[in-house]
Amino acid sequence: MTTALETRDLGKRYRRTWALQHCSLEIPAGRIAALTGPNGAGKSTLLNLAVGLLPPTAGEVRVFGAPPADNPAVLSRIGFVAQDRPLYRGFTVAEMLRFGAALNPRWDDEMARTRLGRLNIPLGQKINKLSGGQQSQVALVLALAKRPELMVLDEPVAALDPLARREFLQILMDATVEAGMTVLLSSHLVGELERVCDYLVLLNAAQVQFAGDLDTFAEGHRLLVGPRAAPEEIAQVHHVIHSTHTDRQTSLLVKLNGQGYEPRWDVRDPGFEEIVLAYMARRGEELEMAR
Repeated sequence: MTTALETRDLGKRYRRTWALQHCSLEIPAGRIAALTGPNGAGKSTLLNLAVGLLPPTAGEVRVFGAPPADNPAVLSRIGFVAQDRPLYRGFTVAEMLRFGAALNPRWDDEMARTRLGRLNIPLGQKINKLSGGQQSQVALVLALAKRPELMVLDEPVAALDPLARREFLQILMDATVEAGMTVLLSSHLVGELERVCDYLVLLNAAQVQFAGDLDTFAEGHRLLVGPRAAPEEIAQVHHVIHSTHTDRQTSLLVKLNGQGYEPRWDVRDPGFEEIVLAYMARRGEELEMAR
C-alpha cells in the first residue's frame, strides 16, 4: 500500500504555544480523507506543513516519501486550495488559466475550460465579479488542472450555500475518481464529510485523536442513558468519551473495552456525527487523562 501523506511525531510551535504536537498518521494513496476538529485544534497548521508552507518545529512530514518543504519535485504533485481562495481578484478567469499554465508543467487547460464551461462560469469575467461559490469553483478547477496526486483543501465549502457546496463536492469527487488522486479535506461540516470521505483524521487540542478508516471509527462506541450517576463508575470498565447530565439522567458516550454493562443502562448506537462531536467537545484536561 502506497502512503500519500505520512507524519511522525510532527509538531509546530509558535513561541511557547504548540499549534500541533506529537502528530503521527498515515493517509493511504487513493483515499478521500476528512480532517476535522474544533477551532484551534491544529488543522490549518497540519495542512500548511503538508504542502510545505511551514517548516516543522519537531518531527517530520513526508508526501509520497519525501519532505515537501523547498522540494519542487514533491510540490508539483500537490494541489492546494486555501481557506481564503487564493485568486488574483483583478484577473479574469481566462487570465487565471494562463497564469496557472505558465507555472505548472502538467497543466491540463482543456480539462479546466471544460469544467468551467459546465459550471457556466464565463472566462472573460473578472474574479472579483464572481459569487463566492463561483470563486471557490474556480479555485478548485485551477488546483485540479495542475493534475495533482494529492489534493489538499482547507475549509473550502465553509462559506458556501448548500447548493454551491453540493456542486463543489461533486466536482471534487468526480475528479478524484477520474484521476485516482488522494484528497485531504478539512471541514467542520461533519455530515458532509461522512457522505464524501472514506478516511478520518480527528484533531483536538493540537493532537491526533483518531486516524483511520471512517467505516471503523464508530465501531465499539455506545451511548449509555440511565439514572443520574458519576461517570467514574463506568470509567472503571469502559473509556468515557463524553458525559452529559440532567437532574435525573446521565448520558455517556463510551468506547467499549469488550466487557458488558449493567442492565440499568439503556444502550444505543450513536451516529457518526454524534461521536465526532463528542470527541471534539473534550477539554484539554480530559485529553491529558486519556493519554
